[in-house]
Order: sequence, then structure tokens, then C-alpha cells
Amino acid sequence: MEFFSNLLNIICYLPLVGALFIIFFIKKENTKAIKLWATLFAGADFLISLALWFRYDPNGEPFQLVYKKPWIPAIGAQYFFGVDGISVLLILLTTLLGFIAVYSSFTAITHREKEYYVWLLVLQTGMLGVFMALDFVLFYVFWEVMLVPMYFLIGIWGGPRKLYAAIKFFLYTLVGSVLMLIGILALYFYNSSGFALVGLPGLGNAPTFDVTELMKVAPSMPLSLQKWIFLAFFVGFAIKVPMFPFHTWLPDAHVEAPTAGSVILAGVLLKMGTYGFLRFSLPLLPEASRWAVPWMVALAIIGIIYGALVAMAQQDMKKLVAYSSVSHLGFVMLGMFALNPQGLSGSLLQMINHGLSTGGLFLLVGIIYERRHTRGLSEFGGLAKVMPVYATLFMIITMASIGLPTLNGFVGELTILLGAFNRNTWWAVAAATGIVLGAAYMLWMYQRVFFGEVVHEENKNLPDANLREQWTLIPLVVLCFWIGLYPKPFFKIMEPSIRRVVQVVDPQYLQAPAASLPAPPAEKPGHGVAE
Repeated sequence: MEFFSNLLNIICYLPLVGALFIIFFIKKENTKAIKLWATLFAGADFLISLALWFRYDPNGEPFQLVYKKPWIPAIGAQYFFGVDGISVLLILLTTLLGFIAVYSSFTAITHREKEYYVWLLVLQTGMLGVFMALDFVLFYVFWEVMLVPMYFLIGIWGGPRKLYAAIKFFLYTLVGSVLMLIGILALYFYNSSGFALVGLPGLGNAPTFDVTELMKVAPSMPLSLQKWIFLAFFVGFAIKVPMFPFHTWLPDAHVEAPTAGSVILAGVLLKMGTYGFLRFSLPLLPEASRWAVPWMVALAIIGIIYGALVAMAQQDMKKLVAYSSVSHLGFVMLGMFALNPQGLSGSLLQMINHGLSTGGLFLLVGIIYERRHTRGLSEFGGLAKVMPVYATLFMIITMASIGLPTLNGFVGELTILLGAFNRNTWWAVAAATGIVLGAAYMLWMYQRVFFGEVVHEENKNLPDANLREQWTLIPLVVLCFWIGLYPKPFFKIMEPSIRRVVQVVDPQYLQAPAASLPAPPAEKPGHGVAE
């Protein structure tokens, strides 16, 4: 069917069409129309993307809804879109958070609205393209497209140190992108002409940036070359995650970004790094990935504990949530480099969970900031009496972030810990300390903001969360409970794709259980099935 053959194109470019529509057909003074049309385009994109949930067959082809056309024949680049169980979930997360980000900005942004919503919609197209692209050149183009809108969102609509934060974000990400590009070119030349400069012959294949073709040949690459390419990818993806010690841009970007920018940054942009490791580093460079496991696990565990300890020391709510991301994404990286189905499945689910719960926390912090123009913990207290609905929503999202049973964080963290435990007991023990620290700083924050007496006069008449604010949070709350109570549909979508990654990066893991089973007894003559 024509619609489904173009489904990925429609999902990817509908926000861009919305941005162009606002640019050419709506005057900048008509802010109501700008908000309305931006919301309609983002909402329509989310509704259309739901077709992926029903259309994608987990047991079908590895990549589905494929759309491939020649693009730059001279270098073998193609316009190549496709999705698997990994990208489907991340695309749905992106369209949902994109819609919520637009809808939540109505009262937060009060100047240059037209440019703001245009950048927000362009950013969404860039993020969706990253999750759909199966050609390295196309992937890199979308990767860079994301950078510009976020730079302007922080630099124009951010806080007092917005320019510093925007430039820091831009430079960090650009350095990572350039190194990643070098890694991509190394793969390209290995597959085709080789490296004449160092006397390393290539495979002599036709030049291509096709990720699916490179997945077939790259694992045969010499380990020495795999290591260099892995390190080039590592810097690009680790900055985006952000892994310790590449995380220093994150608190500045989060604190200075407008609320919607923080939601997108935490909910989706940070997943670009973890997605990069899962999509490219593991299946393309399996030997180097196994070589890097001790280093990656060490950095992940340091990130878990360091992020939690620094979050505990914060007095600014937004900064606290920002550092909690460093800790939570350490869990994601730990599960991923356990290199087994439990760890990788938990890692992917935790990417979704982090987008829901941390995105929700930034929305909640943004609501109180709009009313009081401060995020200092010492400026609040007793808000549960003044804003009961807001306090209830905050409590649910906080518990989801902590990992309380029946909520999404519990399922993700438990699955990751099982994967880590299967590899090394001490990895799981070290990571578990992060869970305890996470519960401590999140509950301490909640206690200081919501419990006790209302001591500040300015807080006594604060309005509770209004209907629009509640509707930005209710979808996240519903999903937190859904994943926490019935995660099976999510695992069903992701597991075949995850097993394909494990099959490449550690095939012995999947073979070991079968090999360890006792052999069936030999059938005695005269005792056949028919008998």
C-alpha cells in the first residue's frame, strides 16, 4: 500500500512540513495560530506514528517499512529508511515527547514564538531521521540537523547563562560528530579500497554507506582496526549519552534550556548516544565491543554512583534532575555492555523509561518555575497542601524514576541488574548502590518541596496544576503504569532485534544454554513414536 510504503517518510517529515507552513503562512504576531498549528502537526505526527506499533512484525524481516532510493551514486550513498524493534520504540517516544514539548510551551514561551515553534518542529524531524536512517551519510546528516535547532533553543530561549551553555553543547557535540565521521569513513574504505597510506588492503566491494551491508562485512575486520573505529564512535556517542567523564555539558544545557528543550534533551537527545552504541558499535564491531567491556562497565558504574552523589548535593531542582540522568544512563550503558539479552533488553526499556520519567520531572519543575521563577529547594516546602494535584503527579513520576514496583523504572532496572548479575555479580552489587542513592536524593527532594508547613508567603496562594498542564503529564503517568504492570508488549517488540545483536556480539552466549542441556536419551529399538 502506498501509505505504508511511505509511512516513515510521512512520520519523519510531517514536523518539517509544519515548520514550513508556520514560516510561510502564519504571521509572527498571530501567536495563537502558531501554537495551534504547531500542536496540530506534532499531534498528527504522534497519531500517525502509532501505526508503527501495529504494523511492525517482531518476527518478520530484521528491518521493515523499508524505503530505499539512490541518492549520491558517486559515493554509494542511498536514501535508506527502515525500522526494527529497537527504533520503533524510540520513534514512538520521540513523537510523543515532541507533541508534549510543543503543547507544554504555550505559557512558558512569551517572545519570538514563531521561531521557537519552527525550531522545535525541525528538531523533531532531525531526531526521527536519526532513528530511521540505515545509510551512514543519511544518518550523519540527520545527526547534524539535530544540533542546530537545539543550539538556538538553548541560546535564545534559555536562562541567564544561555549562550555559554549553548556554545558548550554545540562544541562538545561537534567534536564527537567529527570523530564519529572518521569512524564511518574508516568502515567505508575498509569495505572498498582499503587504506593505501598504511598498507591495509580493503575488501574490494562496491563503495557503500549501507548499514545493513556493512553489518555483513565489518565484523570480519581486524581487531586492531575495530578498536580504532570503536574509539572514534565511542567519543561521539559517549558525549551524547553522556557518559562520565564526558557529561560536563549536560547540567549547563539542562539548567539553561527552556522546559520543552530540557524535556527533549533528556527524553530523546540523550538516547542518540545509547542508540548509536546499540545500532552501530555492537553489531559492526563485536570484537572491539568485547575488548572494551571492562572499560565501558567501569565508566558506567562510576557514572551511576557519581551522578547520584552529585545529584544529592544540588540545591536547584533542575540541576538535581540533570545529574540524575547521568546516573540513570549509567544503568543503560551497564545493561548494554553486559552483552546478553537481559542486559540489552533492560537497557533499551530503560531508555524509554528515562525518557518518560525524566521528561516528566522536567515538565513538573517547569510548572513550578513558571509560577515562582525559582527552582531552589530552599524556596519551597509544604506545597502538597497548596497544590495537591501537582504534588500527586510529582509523586508518581518521582516513584517511577526511583524504580518503585508497579512502575516502569522497576522493570527496567531489574532487567538490567539481572543481565549484569549474569555476567558478573559485583557489577550488579555496585550498580545497586546507585538505586539506593537515587531513592535517597529523590525522596529528599520531594520531602523538602512538598512536606511540612508552607513557610514562604509567596507559596501560600500558588495555583494548582491546570488542565493543560495535567494533560501534558497524564500520558506519561499512564505509560509509567503500563510498562510497570504489563511490560510484555514492549519486550515482544524489542526481543527479536536484541537477540540479533547478541548473536553478533556474543554468539556463544546464546549457544551456551543449549549446549549445557543434557543430551536426550537415545531412542531404543521398538520404542518409536508410533508405539
